[in-house]
Amino acid sequence: MNWDETGPETDEPTGPVLDDRLVDAAHLDGEDTAVEAALRPQDLEEFVGQEKVREQLDLVLKAARARGATADHVLLSGAPGLGKTTLSMIIAAEMNAPIRITSGPAIQHAGDLAAILSSLQEGEVLFLDEIHRMSRPAEEMLYMAMEDFRVDVIVGKGPGATAIPLELPPFTLVGATTRAGLLPPPLRDRFGFTGHMEFYAPAELERVIHRSARLLDVGIDAEGAAEIAGRSRGTPRIANRLLRRVRDYAQVKAEGTIDRVIAAAALKVYEVDARGLDRLDRAVLGALLKLFGGGPVGLSTLAVAVGEERETVEEVAEPFLVREGLLARTPRGRVATPAAWAHLGLVPPAHGAKGQQGLFGA
Repeated sequence: MNWDETGPETDEPTGPVLDDRLVDAAHLDGEDTAVEAALRPQDLEEFVGQEKVREQLDLVLKAARARGATADHVLLSGAPGLGKTTLSMIIAAEMNAPIRITSGPAIQHAGDLAAILSSLQEGEVLFLDEIHRMSRPAEEMLYMAMEDFRVDVIVGKGPGATAIPLELPPFTLVGATTRAGLLPPPLRDRFGFTGHMEFYAPAELERVIHRSARLLDVGIDAEGAAEIAGRSRGTPRIANRLLRRVRDYAQVKAEGTIDRVIAAAALKVYEVDARGLDRLDRAVLGALLKLFGGGPVGLSTLAVAVGEERETVEEVAEPFLVREGLLARTPRGRVATPAAWAHLGLVPPAHGAKGQQGLFGA
């Protein structure tokens, strides 16, 4: 039950967010925020998954405590919902330091960053979510702040402008990003530790679900947890969200205890299938297979066929379908894989099978 929060929107095109999707790891509503705050682990021992990152980070923090020094700056990258915000809070707790939370889109001017940095206490942890979306002037100010613990504040304009150096107390910056490739090399190089968050294995998600069920006072057996974990797309945030919806179903339709049958029935109501695909995912696959014979088909044509915006199909549905090996992006267009035909229980046409043999070897 490791997850993180996302920052507010900016003018950067990031694609639409479908707020009603249970399997959308990037979206947090009011209920998500409140429940996740209660479910977050408090230390590295309690944190589930991410074994390599956790082991490496534990060494960094223990060494810093032994030296009586501030921990090195930390960069965490990975998909939404994997635990970046949770780890930042754990870093502050392990260092016995306060934490300040903000986001890249909230810092649009260098003055915004200077105001935050100048108010930090010694040893404080500054968590900067979606750091790749910070404005360029603020980014350049951050270079000096991270390396030399000082910033130059410009007073006045034009020829009469004066740079006033401002000394900063030692602090730890924890940056989080879902798109590490957008960070400029000078910024990446100033982080002493970089950790990449991987998607979770089903067994790890089962541990997340069992722990969350205990905290929520929900009865669940091993098969029920496995059923939810298998539909959670490798993401703890989604696992916790599905657990809450299955809990609602169990309280209304059953006796409150979750088993495999109850979990499967509940998630059928919410249109999340055994592989974690929801209505939008199946609509995209269904159109690709039934209307276009498995492809190749252009993105715009596919979007029109499912009645969604091009950006919605490309940025919301396709990443998971590609990761699951159900869809491929090719120079000629989108193509369904043999696994997509099998998942929807359809038989590929003879010409479609021949057309895809060179791509997939089947």
